[in-house]
Amino acid sequence: MTNSLERLQKIIAQSGITSRRKAEQMILDGKVRVNKKTVTELGSKASPTDEIEVDGVPLQKEIPVYYMLYKPRGVISSLKDDKNRKIVTDFLDGVPERVFPIGRLDYNTSGILLLTNDGDFANLLMHPKHEVDKVYVAKVSGIPEKSELNILRKGIKVDNDLLRAVSYKILSSDKSKNVSIIELTLNEGKNRHIRRMMEQLGFPVKKLKREKYGVLNLQGLQPGDARPLTPHEVKQMRHIASEIVK
Repeated sequence: MTNSLERLQKIIAQSGITSRRKAEQMILDGKVRVNKKTVTELGSKASPTDEIEVDGVPLQKEIPVYYMLYKPRGVISSLKDDKNRKIVTDFLDGVPERVFPIGRLDYNTSGILLLTNDGDFANLLMHPKHEVDKVYVAKVSGIPEKSELNILRKGIKVDNDLLRAVSYKILSSDKSKNVSIIELTLNEGKNRHIRRMMEQLGFPVKKLKREKYGVLNLQGLQPGDARPLTPHEVKQMRHIASEIVK
């Protein structure tokens, strides 16, 4: 019987309610009950068959699901918005599971966003030190020289954050319009990472899209479209993230 016990935060994360980190905080905040008793110790274990409540709501095990959304601009990467703006789950109306976004894209940034109810999968992809490569295409004001962009690899300090890119490529420049199109690869994702980084360099971002995330790309999707990941894609993403964090 002991072998069937698992850490409480893992069971909660696997239920699709939230990520493991947030589950840990909910335990500390006294919002989790096991068999009618409040549990506040992070080391606590339970069986999936135990009666578990989170914020007064009984836990129900869901089958893990994984979706890719081509997030349009002007959409919030959240499950609710107090200003009644569109949120990412508005585009997954037919999905009965309680999915949540893995990370986020800024309100005015478009492109690949993954959603799931698998907290362990989300935590793996959002590992704080080694994240999966993400490729962005940015339209910026100005015509930067390669020598100016080389600093991106070393990193730029902005508001106590060291913001860097793994690599960059100048795709095109238009001197008459004074704009450039630049491809940037990141393996971390701080708040407004590319926008803050490029603004500090003197080339503010006018438009930004995430075009690739690990092995995934936007092929066949239009803004607002979503599709389930194939089992092979899920396996590939797990493998990439697992290899990185070793």
